[in-house]
Amino acid sequence: MNRPAAPGGSRPLSPLERWYWVCDQISPLNVIGHVRVAGPLTEELLARALDALQRRHPLLRVAIRADRAGRHPRFVPAPGRPVPLRVEPVAALGDAWERLVDEQELATPVDWREGPLVRAAVLSAGDAHDLVVTMPHCVADGTTVLTVLQQWIELAAELRAAGPGAGIDPGAERALPAPESLLPPAYRGFSGLRRVLAQQLADQGAARKLKPRRMEAGRRVPFAERTTRLLHRELSADQLADLIAACRRERTTVHGALAAAMVAAVAEDAGLPAGPVMIGSPVNFRDRLVPQVTGREIGTYVASVPTVVDHRPGAPLWAAARTISRDVARRRSRGEQLAAIAAMGLVSPKSVEKSGRFLRFMEEKGPMTLCLSNIGRHDFPAAIGPWQLSRAEFVAGLSVNALYCGTVNTSHGRMAWNFTHVADAVTAERARRIADASLDAVLSAAKSA
Repeated sequence: MNRPAAPGGSRPLSPLERWYWVCDQISPLNVIGHVRVAGPLTEELLARALDALQRRHPLLRVAIRADRAGRHPRFVPAPGRPVPLRVEPVAALGDAWERLVDEQELATPVDWREGPLVRAAVLSAGDAHDLVVTMPHCVADGTTVLTVLQQWIELAAELRAAGPGAGIDPGAERALPAPESLLPPAYRGFSGLRRVLAQQLADQGAARKLKPRRMEAGRRVPFAERTTRLLHRELSADQLADLIAACRRERTTVHGALAAAMVAAVAEDAGLPAGPVMIGSPVNFRDRLVPQVTGREIGTYVASVPTVVDHRPGAPLWAAARTISRDVARRRSRGEQLAAIAAMGLVSPKSVEKSGRFLRFMEEKGPMTLCLSNIGRHDFPAAIGPWQLSRAEFVAGLSVNALYCGTVNTSHGRMAWNFTHVADAVTAERARRIADASLDAVLSAAKSA
């Protein structure tokens, strides 16, 4: 199928985008979205909808170019490069999408040199289909891949309604500048530098005082040999309702409960005594930008804030959950996620060749080896056009950024809780123990609250 693609724009990668791009060259750093579709759906219609989606979004029409030393990367137009689409028939869907993500999508980088910075895969069993999109973290986060999936299906519905051979006008989204260029004035220039330095000093002082433990690797895996593996877990509608009700009674958030369960699972699995343990929470900052970025626009708009949890072996998780909830809310209100983005201008390596020192720091002293990325309720439609939709969720690759991460969204009446880990640094058995213990702790606490 001949599918020409319109050219995109050109601009330098920002320090944040450049860091994720550097990571991706060392070990794949992908963000992946998945949704299940029920109803007749042809490869031709899916391809045409991808073409329309690509015309709508400038960042879906670019590649990345750097100089000979691997520095000064830029987004550049990638004309004539449609979104790669692979359709694979399967006998039954089941957990085939999990195997696809675990074995292929997390392990295979998107071709940033040629572009575009997205690829799509479809598993089809008759009139049931699993749609998967994969994008590098330098242009995507969990919200991005979910909106890409939704808009892909919406455009397919428009094309189907228009009739065979008819075209549609997909519209055009803004060509946005880099995330750092949209930070509020207080986080840019000299004022921003002062905030960054003040935040770094505060974090260093807290670390010296509290001496929090972090999740440690079972063995060191060379950066270039790191691969991310997936463990899928979820809460049913009834289990989710119990958890939400328990969190309300205990005056905490669902995020706090999930993060507390992960901290306890990691600490108890490692046999840690009572004391402080660190977990990171990636925070969406679209609503703090000037102008704000909508959830339908494409880009990478999350930054992690750290929380130190007072781990008490065998204790109920609610006290830790309240600590995490209050701490994340306090840090968000202070704009620490924005300071973290501004700080990338000081620390982001210029190239893979220049990244060694920063990578060693991350491995030896980086505080957030354990993370929970929770985008909360994501209202993915249950039906678009003639199709019924379910099981929308996202998965995050880790590259060199962490050892273990949970990604969470609540869509279609259930909560997806996908755990990823760096293979061998965290053994498959250990990863399963932590995932199962986290889930069991949440379900048990929800029932007993």
